[in-house]
Amino acid sequence: RRRRRLGGADDERAARSLDGDALDLGGGTDDVPMDLGNTWIDIVFFPEPNECAQTKNGCDWTQLGVGASDAAGNLRWCCTDDAADLGFCDATQNFGRLIVDAARFKGEHRFVSVPPDGPITQGIRQGKMVVREQSGRYVMVIANCNDLGRDVGVNGKYTWKSNHGYLPGELFGELYFFAFITVIYLILFVCYGCSMHCHRDSIIQIQKWILWTVLMGLLETFFKAGDFFIWNEDGSRAWYTMYTVVVLGVMKRGISRCLVVMVSLGWGVVRDTLGDQMKKIVFLGVLYVGTSAAREVIALFAIDKYKTLSDSAEDELFDVVTVLSFAVAAIDVTFYMWVLDALNGTMQYLENMGQGIKLRQYLRLRCILLLSILFAVVWAVFGIVNSYMDTAMLEQEQEWSINAAWEMNYLLVLMGVAWLWRPNPNAKEYAFVMELPSMGTDVEFETNADTIDDEDGFENDVGGSEPSLKIDDGVKA
Repeated sequence: RRRRRLGGADDERAARSLDGDALDLGGGTDDVPMDLGNTWIDIVFFPEPNECAQTKNGCDWTQLGVGASDAAGNLRWCCTDDAADLGFCDATQNFGRLIVDAARFKGEHRFVSVPPDGPITQGIRQGKMVVREQSGRYVMVIANCNDLGRDVGVNGKYTWKSNHGYLPGELFGELYFFAFITVIYLILFVCYGCSMHCHRDSIIQIQKWILWTVLMGLLETFFKAGDFFIWNEDGSRAWYTMYTVVVLGVMKRGISRCLVVMVSLGWGVVRDTLGDQMKKIVFLGVLYVGTSAAREVIALFAIDKYKTLSDSAEDELFDVVTVLSFAVAAIDVTFYMWVLDALNGTMQYLENMGQGIKLRQYLRLRCILLLSILFAVVWAVFGIVNSYMDTAMLEQEQEWSINAAWEMNYLLVLMGVAWLWRPNPNAKEYAFVMELPSMGTDVEFETNADTIDDEDGFENDVGGSEPSLKIDDGVKA
C-alpha cells in the first residue's frame, strides 16, 4: 500500500505503466463479469478522514469500505471461502478479489484480470484517478487476493499530484518556509559582508568564520528550496540537489560547532590568536563533517535505492549508519564539553581581571546559548508528545513546522553571535585593550622622587621655589 497527503481541492492521482508478469496491466470496472480462473489485481484509491487519520492507530479501513470485520474480531481483506463463510462477501461472484463495500467506499476502484497461463500485454483503462475531496491523507492499495492463482510481479511508475503540484501536501509549507529563510540568510550575509567591507582594515579572523557560516546556511536553504521546487514542478527529485543539500548542511553544522568553540575561547576579545588550539578545532570539525556526511549520504542512498537493494545489503548499510551515528554523537559531546569549559574559563578570567565590558559581551552570549538550549529542550518534548499522543496536536500538513523551528533556533543563535562580533573600527585592537578599574575622586597620589623632602618646597637653580609635584599637575601640564 502507499499513503500520501494531497493538498487543496481538485487533487488528482495518475497511475501509468504498471507492468506485471511480462504484461502491461489491463483494467476495467466493476461491471466486467468475473472469470473464476483468472487472477485479479485490485487497485483502490481512497481518502482517510482527518478525525481518524490524525490518531496514533490510524483509520479502520473496514469502516471506509475496504475489507470486512465483525464484532468477534474477525478481519478479512480478501474474498476467500473463509471470508464467505463469515458472511463478508459472495464467493461465487468475488472469489479471489479484494473486499470492497460499495455502500461505504468513497474512492476509486480499478482492477486487472490476469489469465491463468501465458504472457499477455494489456493497457490499463482509466488509469488516471481524480478525487475532488478536501485536503488530507489518501491511500492507494494494490492487492492480489487469489491464493490459488498466479504469482504476479507488479512494477512501474505511479504519480501523485495535488492542485499545487507534485510536492506532497505535508511538505508544501516547508517549501515556502525555506524560500522565506533563504531571503533572511541573504539579508544577513549582505549586511554582514558590507559591514566587513566598510571596516576592512579592522577585520579579524573570527568575523570571516561567521561570514562563512552564514554563507553555508544561505546555500543550504537555497538548495533545499530548489529541491522542493523542482520536485513540485517535475514530479521527481533531482539527485544532485538532494546530495548537495546533505553536504552543505553537514558543512554548516561543522563550521558552526567550530565557531562556537572559537568564540567561547575568547578569540577576538581576550586573545588575537588561538595558537595550537586552532589545529585541534579544525581537526575536530573536519572529523565531524566527514563522519556526519558519510552517515547522511549512506542513509539517503539506502532510502533512495530501497527498491533495488537486497534485504541483506540494506541491513548492512543501516548497520554502518548506526555505527556512524554513535561516532557523530561522541564528537558532538566533545564539542559541547569543550564549549562549556571554554566559556566558563573565559568568563572567569574576565571577572578576575575586572573586564566589565567584555564580561557583559560574554554574559549576553551565554544568555543566547541558554535560551537556545531551553527552547530546544521544550520543543523536543513537544515533538515527542506530538508523536506519541493518540491524537496528534499538529495535523500532518503542519508537521513541517517542527523542523522549521529547529532551523529558526539555529538562525537566531547565529544572528546573535554575528551581532556580538560585528565589524567595527577597533576590532583588531579590542583583544589588547584592558579596562582600567574606576577610582573615586578622593584618592590623591603624590611623588617626591628625585626631590628634596622639604615641607616648604625646594629651591631651583635660579633660587626660585616650587611647590611639591603632584600627578594631577603633571597630567595638566
